[in-house]
Amino acid sequence: MASPSKIRQRKAIGAPPRAESYDRDDEDHVDELYRNPHTRSAFEQALDTPQASAAVVGVLTAIAFMLRFYKINQPDQVVFDEVHFGKFASYYILREYYFDVHPPFAKLLFGLAGWFVGFDGHFSFENIGDSYTENHVPYVGMRALPAILSSLTVPVVYAIMKETGYSTIVAAFSASIVMFDNAHIAQSRLILLDAALIFFMTLTIYSYVRFRKLRYWEFSVEWWSWLIATGFFMACTWGSKVNGILTVVTIGIAVLIDLWGILDYRRGYTMEHFWKHFAARAVGLIVIPFIIYLSFFYVHFAVLINSGPGDSFMSPAFQETLIGNELLVNSQDLHYYDIVTMKHKDTKVFLHSHPDKYPLQYDDGRISTQGQQVTGYGHADTNNNWQVVPTKALPEAGRGRAVHHDDVIQLLHVNTQTLLLSHDVASPLMPTNQEFTTWPKDDHSRHNDTLFFLHLVDGNPGDVWKSKSSHFRLVHVPTRVSMWTHSKQLPDWGFKQQEINGNKNPTEKTAAWFVDDVVESDKSNVPREPKRMSFFTKFVELQLLMLQHNAGLTASHPYASGPINWPFLLSGISFWTENDTQKQIYLIGNIVGWWTCVIAISIYVGIVVADLLARRRGLNPIPDAVRNRLWNSGGFFLLVWAVHYLPFFLMGRQLFIHHYLPSHLASAMLAGSVLSFVLSDSINYPISVAGRMTRMQPTQYADLGVKGPALVGIFAVVMFAMFAYVAPLTFGTPGLDGESVNSKRLLSSWTLHFAAKVTDAI
Repeated sequence: MASPSKIRQRKAIGAPPRAESYDRDDEDHVDELYRNPHTRSAFEQALDTPQASAAVVGVLTAIAFMLRFYKINQPDQVVFDEVHFGKFASYYILREYYFDVHPPFAKLLFGLAGWFVGFDGHFSFENIGDSYTENHVPYVGMRALPAILSSLTVPVVYAIMKETGYSTIVAAFSASIVMFDNAHIAQSRLILLDAALIFFMTLTIYSYVRFRKLRYWEFSVEWWSWLIATGFFMACTWGSKVNGILTVVTIGIAVLIDLWGILDYRRGYTMEHFWKHFAARAVGLIVIPFIIYLSFFYVHFAVLINSGPGDSFMSPAFQETLIGNELLVNSQDLHYYDIVTMKHKDTKVFLHSHPDKYPLQYDDGRISTQGQQVTGYGHADTNNNWQVVPTKALPEAGRGRAVHHDDVIQLLHVNTQTLLLSHDVASPLMPTNQEFTTWPKDDHSRHNDTLFFLHLVDGNPGDVWKSKSSHFRLVHVPTRVSMWTHSKQLPDWGFKQQEINGNKNPTEKTAAWFVDDVVESDKSNVPREPKRMSFFTKFVELQLLMLQHNAGLTASHPYASGPINWPFLLSGISFWTENDTQKQIYLIGNIVGWWTCVIAISIYVGIVVADLLARRRGLNPIPDAVRNRLWNSGGFFLLVWAVHYLPFFLMGRQLFIHHYLPSHLASAMLAGSVLSFVLSDSINYPISVAGRMTRMQPTQYADLGVKGPALVGIFAVVMFAMFAYVAPLTFGTPGLDGESVNSKRLLSSWTLHFAAKVTDAI
């Protein structure tokens, strides 16, 4: 059992706090491991001077820039997702509206970078392999943006480690894992979002660490500055890529833990004091970040004012705010006796009919009515023409002749002069749904079965039905079924066209249609000015669509991989290939650094679990000071890693190894924390800024001795050697023959191109 002198003496519950211990934190007020700074190794003392630290971070930054800008002009072709994010930059320059599942901040930066280097936006980034040089695209300037951000990430990682109390050599160790990583480098040399995401994530972490270090100077100008900086960079992270929301969750959890400690009555704080802290964090980490996040979309909408490829994703009302949009140019009020063509909103087939009849008997033995077929047809045809027939008396002229929301109408098939009809008879392919057919217009015996409510989606009483812009549902009056279609084709007797039937849910969202064209009308179309829509209405609509489409990215991909594979580098992504020269870019990390991080996570968890078990039995194997540092800084890094990694196990969408890069960076910092714990029995203390009422304790220092710099130096050399070995796959040059490709495949699960066939020796 630990001696009494080693066991921290705690105050009795309910004892009033002393003034000099106001707002004290266990980590910063311990003296069990005080060490005279002059007893440390000379190398350790030299490295911990401000001049040495500046020199180290300068060297790290310079190397990071060199590695990320080396041959950044290669390849001079569109690579991987540059087909998307390069294209989005061109849309900003052309001011054409587009849709994407990610927030716009990083893409706005790419658009700004493209404009700055003279890109006119007319290169379309259509296909991987399209030439930049032949099309005179200033792509190097656009690629320079993520390369700069990724290069600056390295010194920020170094700064985080220094600010959390680790020595220069440990900070350099964590920074070197990121600096020499092939995946981070490959991702940052292209027009992709991850470099911006990771850069702003590290700035968020750095700002929060600086904020926490000022906890004894609460509500000071500097305290507020770092709190707001945390919120600002957090908003930038979220605004760069949709999974930046995980950084928001990380900071949220850390803040809740912080507030939980302030709420503890044993610390002597009043509830008024707690609510002041709560309000400050709510303003700095909720209100301000949300305003900044909104501002990205405000700029996004302000720039993209012209019709573009993203129009069709948006509601008709949104589309009519865009200059040159088809709905704005061609949409017109619909009147009775207009002849129109109608399309299903989702499947884009026309409402169609032809003289052919349903068969007497279906394949399942059911007997049909042998009525005229009503189908969904994908091509223009005169059999798509329908006339809107009124069911009420109309004025000779004026607004009363227009068709309105919830009017009861009939639809006359022009070529066969029959009226659209539905009745309580099972449809050909879906026995639970109703059949749609037609009925001769002069036979009034089934008049009621030809009546339909015209229900405009999101319509209000008095709204006029419009071509192009009005989505509508056609609801049968007697039976309340919605006219609906699905992608399954009818048999040969239906010419492989889509079935039209009656869905028994009258508000079915997928039963929406729109008038595609007005074939004949007695009214002329008058061009209209773009409409106005409030910013918040646009914002909410876009957010919902982003969530919906992000969740819908479930299609298979040859290089998709599961989260369980990522930390071990079991697979990568083929970004680009060139057959003639046998060049390729394959996104894969530095296996030395990634496996080191996996080992470090395992060691950390093992240490924490062993310490918890030992303390449960009354043992104290780790001094309080070291334990507090291990929990507070190492635990924070583990939190960042876990929050940016574990949620992917719950996602059903396409996943790739680059989704792990934020967690990899966090694991690199955790690896530094573990290295310091293993090599040094003490810690650097104090690291927080002392307040006016803080009782100071003697300063102590971590001492890694000569073994620390020696070990980190050897590790850096091995990291660089591995980086250089895999570099042809990272930079896409030079080309490799089959045997060389095989030698680069360090794991059999890596799917590299141009590999030589392995033959058994005879």
